[in-house]
Amino acid sequence: MTTTNLNISVIDKRMMKQSEAASYSGLPVKHFKAACPVRPVELKKGTLLWDRKDIDLWIDGVKSGAMTETRDDILGRL
Repeated sequence: MTTTNLNISVIDKRMMKQSEAASYSGLPVKHFKAACPVRPVELKKGTLLWDRKDIDLWIDGVKSGAMTETRDDILGRL
């Protein structure tokens, strides 16, 4: 019986499309759009991407209670 080694390299994406960022945060896209204060980055013209590190900071802020938003803040993102 022979053995085979399989070398797999996985690279975590730092920049994500909106649907990926929503999934990463555990929210449906429509809730992510309304709740997430992280601004996307346009690395390529016409392509908006969200930075995983910024999303992590946002989630950490929510967990610590540091994120306080007014009604105007939320409406401003809609």
